[in-house]
Amino acid sequence: MAELLGLIVAFPLLGFVLIGLGGRRLGSERTIGAIASGAVGASFLVAVWLLAELLARPVEERVLTLRLYSWISAGDFGAEMAWRFDALSAVFVLFITGVGFLIHVYAIGYMHGDRSFPRFFAYLNLFVFMMLNLVLGDNLLVTFLGWEGVGLASYLLIGFWWDQHFEGVRIRWTGDAAMKAFVVNRIGDFGMLVAMFLLILYAGTLRYEEISSAVIAGNVIPSHVVTLIALGLFLGCTGKSAQIPLAVWLPDAMAGPTPVSALIHAATMVTSGIFLITRLNVLFAASPEAMAVVAAVGIATAFFAATIGLVQNDIKKVLAYSTVSQLGFMFTALGVGAFTAGVFHVVTHAFFKALLFLGAGSVIHALHHEQDIQRMGGLARFMPRTHWTFLVGALAIAGIFPLSGFFSKDEILLNLFVHGGPILWGIGVAAAFCTAFYMFRLYYLVFHNTERFDHHHTPHESPAVMTVPLVVLAILSAVGGLLGVPAALSGGAIPHILEQWLEPVFAASAQLLAREHAHVSHALEYTLMAASLGIAAIGIALATAFYRRPSDLPNRLADRFRWLYQVLWRKYLVDEFYYATVVDPIYRLSVQVLWRITDVAIVDGAVNGIARLVGRLGELVRRIQTGYAQSYAVLMLIGIVAVVWYLATGQ
Repeated sequence: MAELLGLIVAFPLLGFVLIGLGGRRLGSERTIGAIASGAVGASFLVAVWLLAELLARPVEERVLTLRLYSWISAGDFGAEMAWRFDALSAVFVLFITGVGFLIHVYAIGYMHGDRSFPRFFAYLNLFVFMMLNLVLGDNLLVTFLGWEGVGLASYLLIGFWWDQHFEGVRIRWTGDAAMKAFVVNRIGDFGMLVAMFLLILYAGTLRYEEISSAVIAGNVIPSHVVTLIALGLFLGCTGKSAQIPLAVWLPDAMAGPTPVSALIHAATMVTSGIFLITRLNVLFAASPEAMAVVAAVGIATAFFAATIGLVQNDIKKVLAYSTVSQLGFMFTALGVGAFTAGVFHVVTHAFFKALLFLGAGSVIHALHHEQDIQRMGGLARFMPRTHWTFLVGALAIAGIFPLSGFFSKDEILLNLFVHGGPILWGIGVAAAFCTAFYMFRLYYLVFHNTERFDHHHTPHESPAVMTVPLVVLAILSAVGGLLGVPAALSGGAIPHILEQWLEPVFAASAQLLAREHAHVSHALEYTLMAASLGIAAIGIALATAFYRRPSDLPNRLADRFRWLYQVLWRKYLVDEFYYATVVDPIYRLSVQVLWRITDVAIVDGAVNGIARLVGRLGELVRRIQTGYAQSYAVLMLIGIVAVVWYLATGQ
């Protein structure tokens, strides 16, 4: 049965090769789209088959491993090309392939008529292939292969429309945004590489099981080294999952086509950091210092991005900052040891964030690529299916009962209060309030309020190939919370499915964190639920009052608190700070020292100087070549006399 693991990875790879080499020779757009979508859909079906196989086994035997070959063998260190399908990787594979399949189908309609249609779907399949390697890897080296692979695929997809303008801080083209994402992620990857080298040095392995065993043993890796390894890995996570200080690339990644944004934000790249920490949960649980850093960075990012989202006018950038904020929630949960809560929010977020991005894409498609929400309005009557599905997604992300976001976000907030303290919980609630407010600001300015779009092009509902995935995702966003119904609501009648499923994965870290006997009263749960639900309701109510109908109140508030508005509008000037302290100094060093002095003056000067010297010597020697036989005869005679004299005097 483990051999089927290869098919999960092979199908998207096959799609990438077929479409990449065949291109338009394969036939129409529908044929190309069907091949790409079918490849991901086939992987999903195989994953479901293997999930059924795991369910039929005893809990302790729910692991399938496929070892292909020995990849690296150097002394005592070895690494295999191997994949692992267990409770954790099954969850990630299912939503990567399931949501990824819906995004592929949607993209057939969205990318219709694009001049590079085959190239786009080849890149999408490559993206999914690399992400599957990341989450199925049996060791960190295979995961790192997928880790770098999704970085490459994201670069190709973000810059897919490389010749189009894009508005960003010092970014004018989509290719610039792709390069920014690529470079920023390389910074994070440096930390991950250092962590891997430390693991090889101290533990002699990169296999996940062996790493966990070495940490549990307690005498293999010193505690301070465990912290260094965890922090190095987390630096890599801040890059891939867009956390402070490496969060700046993700909003600019909106330069790519909207299906790319949905795939990156909902089902693939940005969830990589969450996966890595949960896969190495024992390592992180063994370092309270690293856990504290994860929680602090996560909650700061959640609040930071949520406040920026309050004033954004690009429909995709609002959702981008929303993703950064929601990822912050997930990392905060991991930082306080609530690993199941973090994974739960990853799953529900995949549903409603894919829905929101694809809904935004439907709007952009209807308005001929208009993305400014100030130039929309009143679209509910033109696009009813897009409107109602988008509303479901907005309610879910706002945390409104009984939609999926309520259950996963409430579980995170509960764990923040119990294991992180009231301050951490309070910041989380403030970020949740901002989420509810900016999402319904977006919703009202797009679908209600007055019609502010160009009336020369009447908006229209998207075709079925785009709206059917919206409906499916809306259903998943509505019922996905059933995976984790708290006992306080069901009285124990409905099990917490995800918690029971992942319990073996997190059992060892629960013991390290002394969480096995943690108990929270139902009264406290009800109180915190009511508080978070009330905060979300207040955020929605304020957004309704400000944006449901035309009002000058938002403008008056922006004028009154102009300094604050400017700080948020300019995104806390983080990009400007990086350019002033990092990019520009490196650029000046490169141009003024490394290029003008080292390259031009020294290297080029030496090479050109030698060339000039040889040229001048050649000019001198050339004068000997007169072309007169008499001159040559005289020179030969002088040479013969000189040789004879030398021989005579030498004897």
